[in-house]
Amino acid sequence: MKYFGCLIFISFTSFYGLAQHRVVIQLENYPLQHGKDSIFISGSFNEWKPGDTAYKFVSNPENVSFLTLYLPAGYHEFKCTRGNWKKGECLMNGNDAGNRRIHITGDTSFMISIEAWKDDFPEFVKKHTATGQVHMADTAFFMPQLNRYRRIRIYLPEGYAKSKKKYPVMYMHDGQNLFDDSTAAFGEWGVDECLDSLIKKNKPACIVVGIDNGPQRFNEYNPYEFQQYGKGEGDRYLEFLVMNLKPFIDKQYRTIPSKENTIIAGSSMGGLISYYAMLQYPGVFGKAGVFSPAFWTAPQIKEVTGALANKINGKFFFYMGGLEGEVNINEMQEVQEILGERSQSMIYSLIDPESSHNEQAWRKWFTEFYTWIMADGYNTIIKVKD
Repeated sequence: MKYFGCLIFISFTSFYGLAQHRVVIQLENYPLQHGKDSIFISGSFNEWKPGDTAYKFVSNPENVSFLTLYLPAGYHEFKCTRGNWKKGECLMNGNDAGNRRIHITGDTSFMISIEAWKDDFPEFVKKHTATGQVHMADTAFFMPQLNRYRRIRIYLPEGYAKSKKKYPVMYMHDGQNLFDDSTAAFGEWGVDECLDSLIKKNKPACIVVGIDNGPQRFNEYNPYEFQQYGKGEGDRYLEFLVMNLKPFIDKQYRTIPSKENTIIAGSSMGGLISYYAMLQYPGVFGKAGVFSPAFWTAPQIKEVTGALANKINGKFFFYMGGLEGEVNINEMQEVQEILGERSQSMIYSLIDPESSHNEQAWRKWFTEFYTWIMADGYNTIIKVKD
């Protein structure tokens, strides 16, 4: 890969291996009005799955609730729930609680207290925040490859209805989290507000299609079988996008259907499937936003990249938060290095040392991603750590 410019050099002073450390978390205090409910931990180490039975607190003979985890060294974040995000922990006054952050350097144990539960504060129900440019394209779009239905949201640029202009299209996963705070468990990306602002500044406009996730998210967004989640359904999910959803969008809306004007983006598992889509459908998708990709769930991705990279000449924006851990950073960089060495792709790689694996970080960098991915030009740009 030729580097036309190294824009930012970020230095990390600590490097962590793959060794697993025993971490025991004990519940010291928690609200007793839901004493019969199970309590779970959801965090960066289990893809923020709120009711994961492998991460449920259990009681010892002394009736002390505890959970034993085995985690690699580094930073991890988590919250407690009673099985779903509507029943997540919050502050005593009902306000949202921030993620708990722990720094693991060896075997350890500690106690936590839960102040309150969100569902005990109905007055704090989130309000709708989607702008007037966001519409529901379909509340139950059929996915024949998976025999499921899915809600499809769409952002149409201001002035769309009054013009005959055609637009590029960006397909994004986890549609609940893109536009509306009331449907986003961890806060929204603010894609609609971001694009409204950029378009007013004469930046290129774009249609955004948000595909809601479902209960099988971890399977749909992974092309490979993974022990923790089961058989991968990523190939069928992408076939749905390419064979069913994209033709529908191109027919119903004024789009520019070429690969150069078709973008795919997502975070975590959505980052993984976005990257994989570029490999498998280089004639359909020409640009990708790969935010905090969960490459650790798909180790085969490196081999596939090596085999297919010579057919790829798209644009890739990679992001990872420095607090997501050295292992995840290395996984992403190894993939992008293979891609850079064996393809003619344009690559923008960003590591933010102060950010983590959450919607706030992805929202923070969405503007830069969008501005770069929509710009013309053929220089390879990569941000690297020193």
